[in-house]
Amino acid sequence: MKVTETQIEGCFILEPQVFEDKRGYFFESFNQEKFEKITGAKPFFVQDNQSFSERGVLRGLHFQKGQYAQAKLVRVLEGEVLDVALDIRPQSKTFGKVVTSRLSAANKKQMFVPRGCAHGFVTLSETATFFYKCDNFYNKESEGGVLYNDPDFKIDWIIEESELIISDKDKILPTFNEVVLD
Repeated sequence: MKVTETQIEGCFILEPQVFEDKRGYFFESFNQEKFEKITGAKPFFVQDNQSFSERGVLRGLHFQKGQYAQAKLVRVLEGEVLDVALDIRPQSKTFGKVVTSRLSAANKKQMFVPRGCAHGFVTLSETATFFYKCDNFYNKESEGGVLYNDPDFKIDWIIEESELIISDKDKILPTFNEVVLD
């Protein structure tokens, strides 16, 4: 497995070794022992989530606060997305950094997003099935978010603004500075 640390401390892109032949392919999508050895992170995943989205659907940027903070290991089972992580940990040396990566069923890449980061994605293909493991349970009272088009970050979501499909809840999320001052 090839692992690349991103510009965010503790955030990694993982590329599995894929074995292909005339029958199809096989790869190990997660191995706790190897993951810990390569990244130094020791998540204990307790919840798996899956979503299906059409082209232009943007979900994020979401996070869980306090004792319900979550690390996530995300990947795409069908289609392609632009995956985005934002470091919102005030004590982190990469505080305020943004990382983007194209994840797809074809490239089989995964992103590990550590606790204390906001996360989101936009569907680039006609449809996408997005899958992620979490190391903590969801808690509605602890959810938070950062506005997807915060002018301080100028994230290039690749899809034209007029084509984005965003929930009403995500359209009114606070900016990064409002979250940090909260």
